[in-house]
Amino acid sequence: MTKLLDTCIRELMETAPQIMQSIRVEMRRGHGSDISIPQFRTMRFVQRNPDSSLSDLADHLGLTLPSVSKLVDGLVKQELISRRESTSDRRRLTLVLTQSGESIVNLARVGAQTNIARTLKHLSSPELEIIHQAMQLLHPLFVSQSRQQPIKE
Repeated sequence: MTKLLDTCIRELMETAPQIMQSIRVEMRRGHGSDISIPQFRTMRFVQRNPDSSLSDLADHLGLTLPSVSKLVDGLVKQELISRRESTSDRRRLTLVLTQSGESIVNLARVGAQTNIARTLKHLSSPELEIIHQAMQLLHPLFVSQSRQQPIKE
């Protein structure tokens, strides 16, 4: 590994968890303490992936089907997610956010985005452009990698 690559890796590994912690704190603030981060991640996945199944969700979260089923059961009881018959296969159940679930996810995201904006607003336009370019480079690399190997949390 080159020295520059080593430095980039170290900086990413030190900074990314701090950014995620900031986002988590704001998301908790945005939807109250009754929704856990795994529940929120579940709702966000279902929002981004309409008609997803428990298996799809388990793959994304890196959890077993029984664990994901229990997680979803809690959200169904809170009327934040519903299970529906698939439009393409009657034997398959899909997950759908309810209106309440949609509202919680959207409010939490707006709160997190506002917090990030507050943090980044002190940067100059050239500094913001550097971050933008870095994200454009990193996003496709990590999206394709996360689809290949789910990470257990």
